[in-house]
Amino acid sequence: MDTIYDRIKLLFSTLGTLGDPDLVQILTHSGPEQLAQVRLVLVQPSGPRNVGAVARIMKNMGLRQWVLVDPQCDPLDAEALTAAVHGADLLHQAQKVQTLPEALQGCVQVFGTTGRSQTYPLEWQIQSPRQAFPALLAAGPAALVFGPEDRGLSNEELALCHRQIQIPTDATYPSLNLAQAVAICCYELYTLACQSPSPPPPVPSPQKLAPFELLEGFFGHLEALLLQIGYLRPHTARRKMLKFRALFQRAGLTVAEVALLRGILRQLQWSQGSSYQKPLEASKDPIPPTRPDSRGIPS
Repeated sequence: MDTIYDRIKLLFSTLGTLGDPDLVQILTHSGPEQLAQVRLVLVQPSGPRNVGAVARIMKNMGLRQWVLVDPQCDPLDAEALTAAVHGADLLHQAQKVQTLPEALQGCVQVFGTTGRSQTYPLEWQIQSPRQAFPALLAAGPAALVFGPEDRGLSNEELALCHRQIQIPTDATYPSLNLAQAVAICCYELYTLACQSPSPPPPVPSPQKLAPFELLEGFFGHLEALLLQIGYLRPHTARRKMLKFRALFQRAGLTVAEVALLRGILRQLQWSQGSSYQKPLEASKDPIPPTRPDSRGIPS
């Protein structure tokens, strides 16, 4: 019987060792089933025609799940309904929430899109949709997140994502609007799902990947402990937590592994004579500052 030490050693030995070619081999569903696991998330969409066009694109490419985060327009506006054509039913089905974390509940993989031409944290390893999407389809419940038309996702929003992707475009005119970016990504997803062979029914596995909300609880707990022992300082905590996020997100933690790690954190806090508290407010400063889009997604 393995010990806790053996489980920890196995967990850390896997960090950074699983690449996209490996993930292609473990796709476990046929095309329609894979696409049914994908949730499109639009953050603060402001143009009803764009929202309607996205609904039409989703219908074209076999996607059905989507969430609008704090929408700045009415998805049932006449312009949206006209643009959606035969995808109007999806406009009625769109879920609306106020915050991005709400939209990501239950997802075991979250992919954020970006189009800004700037220096990103090295931990993000920006990929194209074609490079990244095998991992998205292999995971189970997953989200693909698009930012507002005028600015795209902020770095703070991108930090909530397991991976960051960017559509390659020509430097002479790199900007894509929201509907164009969604269309390209949905096409890549559909093509990949159709190419994947139909395997036998998947065998139930006890190794369930940790959903977004469970990981966020772990990251908050870890940040609180590292602030408490002085490893993190409030004014630099967000930058350093990016590195920890990338490390553990790359590992693909399971529910059991998150429980194991949080048990260690609780024991360390007990040894310090305290219990878990939320991170200091100062650690929420965004890093680094964002700029308006000039490449790829969306504008």
